[in-house]
Amino acid sequence: MSKANKYVCIHGHFYQPPRENAWLEAVEKQDSAAPFHDWNERINFECYAPNTAARILDKDDNIVGIINNYSRISFNFGPTLLSWMEKADPEAYQGVLDADRKSQERFGGHGSALAQVHSHLILPLCNRRDKETQVKWGIADFEYRFGRKPEGIWLAETAADTETLEVLAENNIRFTILAPRQAKAFRKIGSKEWKGTDEAGIDTRRPYLCRLPSGRSIVLFFYHGGIAQGVAFEGLLTNGGYFAERFVDAFDDNEVPQLAHIATDGESYGHHHRHGEMALASCLKHIEDNSLATITNYGRYLELFPPEYEARIHENSSWSCVHGVERWRSNCGCNSGGHPGWTQEWRQPLRAALDWLRDELIPLYEKEGAKLLKDVWAARNDYINVLLARSPRTIGAFLERNAKKELAKEERTRLLRLMEMQRHTMLMYTSCGWFFDEISGIETNQILQYANRAIHYAANVADVEMHTEFVRRLEKAPSNVYQNGAVSY
Repeated sequence: MSKANKYVCIHGHFYQPPRENAWLEAVEKQDSAAPFHDWNERINFECYAPNTAARILDKDDNIVGIINNYSRISFNFGPTLLSWMEKADPEAYQGVLDADRKSQERFGGHGSALAQVHSHLILPLCNRRDKETQVKWGIADFEYRFGRKPEGIWLAETAADTETLEVLAENNIRFTILAPRQAKAFRKIGSKEWKGTDEAGIDTRRPYLCRLPSGRSIVLFFYHGGIAQGVAFEGLLTNGGYFAERFVDAFDDNEVPQLAHIATDGESYGHHHRHGEMALASCLKHIEDNSLATITNYGRYLELFPPEYEARIHENSSWSCVHGVERWRSNCGCNSGGHPGWTQEWRQPLRAALDWLRDELIPLYEKEGAKLLKDVWAARNDYINVLLARSPRTIGAFLERNAKKELAKEERTRLLRLMEMQRHTMLMYTSCGWFFDEISGIETNQILQYANRAIHYAANVADVEMHTEFVRRLEKAPSNVYQNGAVSY
């Protein structure tokens, strides 16, 4: 087969939910992660750090090479995870940043790192303002760490709707990555006839332009579902050479430009699959040594081969729920599979309780914030600059940009409590709170901590009591372990 115009791109989504105690801002000991202190520490040891120096072995198990996998793949890291890594393992953190710089040299000036929506919220289920803040915070975090503007962004669970894509395009994001089943229809640019994917499927080997109602557009890459499934669930990482050949099998034997690409949880490479980082390194080396294809990233491929086709998406779709985005708001049937007989009927009342709290806090924030701020929502978008490097200097600069006047000490305190209330109101929607099987699990307890903290800040700044009603609403959420969600909370 001719190598001409054959390209391979492997994307890893590296993410952990925020685990810090909402009151202490520190990760507490998690016994289930033993012998490590917590799951961040364990997964970093098994995956994030090893991928900065992945070993390549010969047939006699001698080390013949060590590479930084991140410099050869496409990747994104959750901002809250990078914030933890920066303090907990600065060497691995620096290895991630260095990889992006090396990838720019390798891929024609295009860095391999993508941004991510900040707190891993399911954006189609968010209001417009939260969509905007999550995207702006994700971009600002990326620029702070990687020193450049992102070309692409990762959507939590690849969850998308048209409004979400509009927000990305408004913020100068060129592309995002979606699952193949999220494509609804496609056509060649200039053609009048759309082809539905139910009949034809979507050719994942090309980029697609998505035209938006505003007149803006964004490019969509739909990853190869079969290879991604093989990595995650079918043991494809037991052999790097076989992994490489799966990409070759995806090509047609002609000289039409083709991109064989996948997106999976980055934790596949070392945490979910032991030594997965070595299989990844071996795969990349096998492709390059045997001239099977050209390793690339999305930004570089898009420069070389702009879209010739356009696509429409299924609204409210994602990569990890066949029912769209129902996994994060209803008992759709998606679960871990580990607890037959358990119900996820708790998901809807949990979201309803959080939606109630969010909607109660909006007018409170607007009323109290308007006394101190020029524009309360612009100030929230700007607050990321305090979170990235909290200090008297950054707080002072934030106040100078956003406050209506010079604030007294008590006013400054009240304002910062308002901003923290809003931060926790978004953190309480972190997607992992709904993903698993039981409302009393550690992931759901985590987001309820954030809700509790937001309620506490509201009481501080406006002397309102919301906790009793919030608990009453949680009583409607059934638990498989406790009487109900209020008891587990």
